Amino acid sequence: MAIHPYRFIAVAALFPQMAHAAGPGAIDAFFGTLNGYLASVIFYDVFPGEPVMPFIVAWLIVGAVYLTVRFSFVNLRMMGHAFAVLRGKYRTADDTGEVSSFQALTTALSATVGLGNIAGVAIAISIGGPGATFWMIVAGFLGMTTKFTEATLAQRYREVRPDGRIMGGAMEYLSKGFAEHNLPRTGKVLAGMFAVFTVLGSFGAGSAFQVSQSLGAVQEIFPFFKETPIAYGLIMGLLVGVVIIGGLRRIAHTAEAIVPTMILIYLAACLWIILGNIGQIPQALGMIVSEAFSPIAVAGGMVGALVQGFKRAAFSSEAGLGSAAIVHSTASVKYPIRQGMVALYEPFIDTIVICTMTALVIVITGVYNDPATLAMREASQGAALTSVAFATVSDWFPIILSVSVVLFAYSTMISWSYYGERCWAYLFGERLSMLYRVLFLAFIVVASVASAANMLDFTDLLVLAMAFPNLLGLYLLSGKVRAMLTDYQARLKSGELDREKQPA
Repeated sequence: MAIHPYRFIAVAALFPQMAHAAGPGAIDAFFGTLNGYLASVIFYDVFPGEPVMPFIVAWLIVGAVYLTVRFSFVNLRMMGHAFAVLRGKYRTADDTGEVSSFQALTTALSATVGLGNIAGVAIAISIGGPGATFWMIVAGFLGMTTKFTEATLAQRYREVRPDGRIMGGAMEYLSKGFAEHNLPRTGKVLAGMFAVFTVLGSFGAGSAFQVSQSLGAVQEIFPFFKETPIAYGLIMGLLVGVVIIGGLRRIAHTAEAIVPTMILIYLAACLWIILGNIGQIPQALGMIVSEAFSPIAVAGGMVGALVQGFKRAAFSSEAGLGSAAIVHSTASVKYPIRQGMVALYEPFIDTIVICTMTALVIVITGVYNDPATLAMREASQGAALTSVAFATVSDWFPIILSVSVVLFAYSTMISWSYYGERCWAYLFGERLSMLYRVLFLAFIVVASVASAANMLDFTDLLVLAMAFPNLLGLYLLSGKVRAMLTDYQARLKSGELDREKQPA
């Protein structure tokens, strides 16, 4: 691959100490200033008055609504067929890819099902009230179409390298798709921006943040890690390294095994709490619906609840960021649309199922407005708030939550390492992929003993910034997706796709 000018941007951003001989405190202060400028754009308030509607949330909402309407609610119409594809019913001899559709889905889920499902939901409800749950479900429903579009385009524009590895994702459909519209330079710039944002975001939000947050949960159970936190970093680094050094197939096999297990453990715990308070379910559901439209609900009424619900769904499922498209591009399917339909299940499971279960636990137990949890709510300690809700059942129930936190953090790291490695390879070439993996593991260890809050916030902002170039690509190329969807549906209706199925 030719050298991209974005390499120098990436190197300068990754190793600021090479460009400025200053101490860690000065570097962190520099990132604090930089964060202010980035946040002023990403979180610019587009809603007059109260409450605040960040630009990034509005950008994701408008895109999701537009795509859902343009594709005639594909997120409802094709769920049944998508499940048949997921089960392997439509495998053909012409399928090409590195992993199965199910492995691609579980790998993508392992990146999105994480601490946001536990901590973020609790914060959203404590700020926006129970009504935020309703809008979170609506946002998850709309986000299904965004994921469908991303995965379809990733399959359509993916590139099979000479070594058999697949390069796909927003980098490819931005560069190639814009070139088809006579905008090659614009496409390359947007693709380069996306790749740089993803690489840097993977080191922070996809690695260091996961370690620092899960370490806090582990320290409550094992005091040893309070005295020797680096031991936790080394253990997690080793466990992650064993998987990611083996490449995508090992990552996919691990995700295929761990994701269903961790989801079942967490959902079982939530169900235990919900069923233990079954008499309060009608009242909780009534509050969720009524306060979603109430003009006197907490934090700005209906709009406040809407903003918090949509914000949580957007940050949890990553619909619109383009991250999951990278792994969906590697799925072995004959038609790009087919993997797009599989991707519909990602926000459905992550947001509509898991986040809703967390929300019901928070609402039923009443911790979101309990005076005893006021300090936690003011400090936005979402994980601690959820832990209190779990503790209402039994003193040992928070242990299950801690186990879930560690599993969620671990699965997020192995998937985000792949996202970052693919974007690194896009910028620097395949030969330097191992260097990226070593750096990723180094960030895991360092995050267990060092805290540079502003640098972590910087990478979080870059993850959100991925939505800017990605959604521009989805808007521009939505016509191609529409044409592919129409053609696929015609083939399905005629029975052609059933005749193509490979015999068992």
